[in-house]
Amino acid sequence: MLENRKKRISVIFISALILLAGGCSAKDISGIKDDILARTEELTGQGADSEDGFGTENMPEAEDTEITTISEGKYAYSCLDEETKKVYDEILHVILEQKDSIMVSTLDAKVLDAAYRAVNADYGGLFWVSGYMYTQYMLGEAQTGLSFSPQYTMNYEERQDMQAQIDASVEQMLSGISITDSDYDKAKYVYETLIQNVDYVPEAENNQNIISVFIGGQTVCQGYACATQYLLNLLDVPGVIVTGTANGETHAWNLVFLDGNYYYIDTTWGDPAYIHADEGEEKDVNYDYLNLTTAEITRTHTVVEDFPLPECTAFEDNYYVKEGYYYTDWYPEEIGALYREAWENGTGSVAIKFADAALYEEAKNYYITNQHLADFCAGLKSFKYRENTDLNILTIRFQ
Repeated sequence: MLENRKKRISVIFISALILLAGGCSAKDISGIKDDILARTEELTGQGADSEDGFGTENMPEAEDTEITTISEGKYAYSCLDEETKKVYDEILHVILEQKDSIMVSTLDAKVLDAAYRAVNADYGGLFWVSGYMYTQYMLGEAQTGLSFSPQYTMNYEERQDMQAQIDASVEQMLSGISITDSDYDKAKYVYETLIQNVDYVPEAENNQNIISVFIGGQTVCQGYACATQYLLNLLDVPGVIVTGTANGETHAWNLVFLDGNYYYIDTTWGDPAYIHADEGEEKDVNYDYLNLTTAEITRTHTVVEDFPLPECTAFEDNYYVKEGYYYTDWYPEEIGALYREAWENGTGSVAIKFADAALYEEAKNYYITNQHLADFCAGLKSFKYRENTDLNILTIRFQ
């Protein structure tokens, strides 16, 4: 007969930076830390209810029925191998049902972490979860099981109430767009709406989830990225949250699938320097980061590759291409006419994107250095301009 010994439990705290928050300015960075609590339970001979005599009374029960996926077509999910997909389904199931824990079908904590990261990338609306705990069950030197326990920030009733509030806010935000509109129009609308209605505030409450966006109206890049994915998903535009760094700081943005091609969107960087609009005026929207290629986004952003990402090469849905503000050759009169129209109509500003750095410099020298902007804008006395040399975009704002 095996000796009846007490169960030994050793607890190890591990912190992992699994979602990235912050912004584009080193002075305004707000990082997040999803706590992962790793616990090892050594099963010893005290479980009278177990056929083999080993204690299993603290292990979560397995699901009675097989868990089926609801995530076919989700980008991060599609990148996983079969083992990680199954764990992803188990994780998502227990989070949506808001259960305490589940025994997952892997013994590898790295597989569990990869699945959890993928769930968060595909589902920007999981506002009631802030991390997880996993428990490794050991029998001597052999691991016999691995359980996953989400760390919830509210109970189920509180979650339902918060979801109702979010739904009301989202309904109002999406009131100006239709599911039948083009993918480009949906992406542009979501980008503009979030920038105009939400402020970048590093100290905002719940700034790592969509509560900060739809209820608080203040967030950081993680909140922007989650909200962008959430709204576009409601409009049937596939997308995923991408994490990494931008200008050397932690950051989050989006990969989206528009009109048959992949593009990157950085909604956070759509608010220039996170400056608040003057009272009574609409917030200025910077369209530089609406629908970029891989070559463009990687000039300032570096991806932490939790899953493979496609090479985005399409230009068709880039904002400047789509709206007719993109030039591959030098047409000074035509470009000047765009500045004249903005000046005469009092539209405030006009931004032009050029195909390469040489063309950009030619335009800057012509209109600004050599002051030919005045040739097109009669009576012009002062103006401001903004340079984006990473993307070869010149913006002129009239006073």
